[in-house]
Amino acid sequence: MAKFDPVLLEIVSHALVAVAEEMSIAVWRTSRSTTVRELLDYSTAVFDGDGRNVAQAARMPVHLNSMELCLQEIVATHLPLERWEEGDVVVTNDPYSGGQHLPDFLAFRPVFVAGRRIAITCVLIHHVDVGGGAAGGYNAHAVEVFQEGFRLPPVKIVRAGQMQDDLFATMLSNVREPETFRGDFLSQIAALQVGARAIHELAGRYGVETLAQVGAALLDHSEQSMRAALSALPDGVYEAEDFVDGDGMDEGQKRIAVRLTIAGDSIAVDFAGTAAQARGPINATMATTKSAVYYAVIAASGIETTANAGCYRPITVSAPEGSLVNAHFPAPVSMRMLTGHRIATAVLKAFAGVAPERIPASYYGVTFNHAVNIRHDDGRRQVYFDSEIGGWGAHPQADGPSGLSAGFHNQQNTPIEMIEAIYPLRFLRYGFAVGSGGAGRMRGGLGLVREWRFIAEHGLLNASFDAFASRPYGLDGGAPGQGGSLSVIRDGVETELAAKTIGFALTAGDIVRMVTPGGGGHGDPRLRDPAAHAADLADGYVAEG
Repeated sequence: MAKFDPVLLEIVSHALVAVAEEMSIAVWRTSRSTTVRELLDYSTAVFDGDGRNVAQAARMPVHLNSMELCLQEIVATHLPLERWEEGDVVVTNDPYSGGQHLPDFLAFRPVFVAGRRIAITCVLIHHVDVGGGAAGGYNAHAVEVFQEGFRLPPVKIVRAGQMQDDLFATMLSNVREPETFRGDFLSQIAALQVGARAIHELAGRYGVETLAQVGAALLDHSEQSMRAALSALPDGVYEAEDFVDGDGMDEGQKRIAVRLTIAGDSIAVDFAGTAAQARGPINATMATTKSAVYYAVIAASGIETTANAGCYRPITVSAPEGSLVNAHFPAPVSMRMLTGHRIATAVLKAFAGVAPERIPASYYGVTFNHAVNIRHDDGRRQVYFDSEIGGWGAHPQADGPSGLSAGFHNQQNTPIEMIEAIYPLRFLRYGFAVGSGGAGRMRGGLGLVREWRFIAEHGLLNASFDAFASRPYGLDGGAPGQGGSLSVIRDGVETELAAKTIGFALTAGDIVRMVTPGGGGHGDPRLRDPAAHAADLADGYVAEG
């Protein structure tokens, strides 16, 4: 790395991060759906003029780690950067053009000064609905990506500052809630402009050349930090596995096998031995797989540096083509997050053999995405989409947190009062699932219990769940966390539903009950401090017996 004034480097680095955060705030303040405003299921980043991720907001690693991969795919196979002009916005949601799944739309805007492209701003938003066979985009019966919604290849939705209204109208005509989609999408476009304006201000203050040099220096600095962290770990080969319950169609769990090879200041992550791609929609493209690997390596290495693409340079990822973690077109991928979580937990489990004093047991390992396609008697339609989390795994030195979002998706909570104000649902229960954390010298965190009554006339429930059977693992003798469950109570009779459910008909008065997994325990349960166990009993974390 070339020598650079460290004070100026620090100042401009924080300024670039502030640009990404300013875009993030713009989305938060102007978006329409609870998915964006409350769950915060979106991300923002700043790239240099060559398309390298140099700064990002504190949003979702699953998005942020793959943004550059998508941009690289776009410029390599669809729209070379030489064809990007002032005022353009390029957008795609195509999993086979660098994206992950259809609800996630990535939008990129180049920033020019005096005819020179100096930066690219990016906003990714998870949209509530993208058409297809299931409201919310999670079609449990999909066997092709075509059945999951409309797929937009990389295209200019804005050309030289002019919105392509005919294309936008086509997009709106293919979703169940066009006004919600419209609001979130225009928020996305506006936030790109907010970032572009801030970049222009930085260029005026520090100069175009300085910004370019700082961007390169930031990437080099993050790379050096990652290489130093890897060099501090013992060389060797470390293996682990984890499992996805299944794809909802074919019987049997799907294995994710991982081998870490640490050699000096680099690491190779290989998924040979992983199950073949599934018939159902739990498949992941390499964008998801690399994103999960980058998250796990950064988390396990404990580096403290600017999060950007420089961190990824010492990491090599390989996976068999046509496997669960490197699916071939046109495999369905809407539930790719179920596999993505288990990629992350498998890599972290392998790291437990490298640095056992640092790695916790498995967190809940799944995003409980669910949606209801609501139809009122007056003909009005709504799509309720939400997501839930679970318990964290115990650390060697501490119990696992309960009901805390994992860093991989880093989502927030939608207040139930807001849900009830918008949708025909009434919450009956929302709290910890007692005893769901795995036992150990350190106890795993608790999952959550969530119950709501459906009060509209007609609804179709869709669920993208996992970890019912493949429970979050414990470490060093700790027990696994409790698995999840989904059921509907009608007239006092409870019916268990599958983890991957589509189109379960709801009627007024039905109660939907979901229980999310707890985290794994760490260490022999017989070694737990009696006072800690007594406190668990007193606080209701575990039951008597």
